Amino acid sequence: MSLTHNYRTLLQRLPKLAINAEQMDILHSAQGFKQRLLELIGAAQQRIYLVALYLQDDDAGREILTALYEAKQANPALDIRLFVDFHRAQRGLIGHKGQGGNHKMYQAFAEHYAEPIEVYGVPVKGREVLGVLHLKGFVFDDTLLYSGASINDIYLHQQERYRFDRYHQFNDASLADTMVDYIQRLFIDNPAVVSLIDEPIASARQLRPVIRQFKQQMKRTQYQFEHQTRQPGQVSVTPLAGLGKIGNRLNRAIRTSLRSAQQQLFICTPYFNLPKPLAKDIRGLLKKGVEVTIVIGDKTANDFYIAPDQPFRTIGGLPYLYEANLRRFARAHQTSIYQGKLNIMLWRHERNSYHLKGLFVDKDLAMITGNNLNPRAWGLDLENGLLLNDPEQLLQPSFDAEKANILEHCQRIEHFSEIEAITDYPAPVQRLLKRVQRTRANVLLKRLL
Repeated sequence: MSLTHNYRTLLQRLPKLAINAEQMDILHSAQGFKQRLLELIGAAQQRIYLVALYLQDDDAGREILTALYEAKQANPALDIRLFVDFHRAQRGLIGHKGQGGNHKMYQAFAEHYAEPIEVYGVPVKGREVLGVLHLKGFVFDDTLLYSGASINDIYLHQQERYRFDRYHQFNDASLADTMVDYIQRLFIDNPAVVSLIDEPIASARQLRPVIRQFKQQMKRTQYQFEHQTRQPGQVSVTPLAGLGKIGNRLNRAIRTSLRSAQQQLFICTPYFNLPKPLAKDIRGLLKKGVEVTIVIGDKTANDFYIAPDQPFRTIGGLPYLYEANLRRFARAHQTSIYQGKLNIMLWRHERNSYHLKGLFVDKDLAMITGNNLNPRAWGLDLENGLLLNDPEQLLQPSFDAEKANILEHCQRIEHFSEIEAITDYPAPVQRLLKRVQRTRANVLLKRLL
């Protein structure tokens, strides 16, 4: 019995929900995602549960929050709850000095409307740099809208630029109930999870003892549901969550799915900084002759990219660090690139940015997730994902269309020399990267980025 078969057997043992194939819909643009979000808010009758890294105080954020409040005023019985990262909610955007936290907007909205909406801050760790709330999923009655996107102008293409992501809708009561049940068991009434509406908001220092307990709860808590046997015309879905490197079921499922590949692996990550286990697995797949396609954002499509004609800030070195990782990887696997077994696809579209994650294995497995597939996601952040098992390949046409949409603005790397070397970078970037390498800070950075 082959190892690949063993990995498939492990995946078959996971508990599953069964959904009809036509109950899943894939959206292909940030504008389409925003439109669907507003439609689902307007149509909801019983509940709206939104979990995101942040809902930003900008035009898009205020439009979505206004829609939520208007829905609540029209139907006071509608249960609306918003969960965002505790730390992220109380600071401005990186590089925007003097900008207040999003919690001030939440409080201003609460004062303006009679019917309140609960907004919770979820502290995954005592400090943001050590881990954030990276769970994904918006529930509207019996519909789950799942994306790696947060809510702000660029994620929703509010103005001229957009941040490209993946967008999936599932219309299934059992799946929606499972997602809400996890949130209720883990977050509601937990002393570490605080209201961002009520002042004063306890500080992370004040919450330190309960955050420590909460961390252990997050590591133990999983989605709970009764196993459903897939019938013809259905797809199996396994919701997974994970925090930390040890006992992380999401990480384990990602690795097992990846190692189960027999013909093809298609993987998306916005930041090329693979955890060591995944890098090892990909090397193993290439040795076995599996065709591996990795879709990555060009450095200019990174959130933190600063054009050479603009004043440089230290944060602007991140896209170059990721690109340096990619160049080393491509150089080490140049033979596989020549053979057509490794396809490194760089996404770039005008001034827009790239935020896709997830993987497709052969023609019957897919992981939909907000996990960036980097060391930070692997060990520090609270992450989740949906593993889809589709033995009848019912979703293959939809996934083929999604992959074609992803690849529309991609260019294949034919030789590692097409990727810039450090000597090609602007002088401030060269100085920064040399300093990082000299102090061996890159070892620490790879764990945190």
